[in-house]
Amino acid sequence: MRAGDALPPLEIEITRTLVVAGAIASRDYQDVHHDAELARQKGSPDIFMNILTTNGLVGRYITDHFGPGAVLRGVAIRLGAPNYPGDTMVLTGRVEDVRGDTATVRIVGANGIGRHVTGTVTVTLPRAETGAAPATDPAADPATVQDAVRDAEGRT
Repeated sequence: MRAGDALPPLEIEITRTLVVAGAIASRDYQDVHHDAELARQKGSPDIFMNILTTNGLVGRYITDHFGPGAVLRGVAIRLGAPNYPGDTMVLTGRVEDVRGDTATVRIVGANGIGRHVTGTVTVTLPRAETGAAPATDPAADPATVQDAVRDAEGRT
């Protein structure tokens, strides 16, 4: 893993179910996340995704790429254009910095009307010798972060 490495994009369909379920799961009962008529009365064309759902999807993007041994150390995001049902958000990322077994990844999530989310994620990949993951865990087998990243990307 090197600074400048790009993560493959992840496309996420923004469905009404995803928006409502994410709001309920995060105990965000604001009507703009589940009631289209009330959302319209408040000036929005439809319900829209809450920040906690976006935060979870950003975390999923990083851990899906780096594997089950990845530990999110920090997530700093800012919302922009809303995610409305019927749209697709495409998450992309680029490694900005690598220090030992920890990387900072800049992420962008764009939809049909603009950038929904921007920010950075700090992620650590445990090494087998640190005891951070069991030796039988496939994510702990690589001796270096670089090997783990190559495995996650399907490179040799």
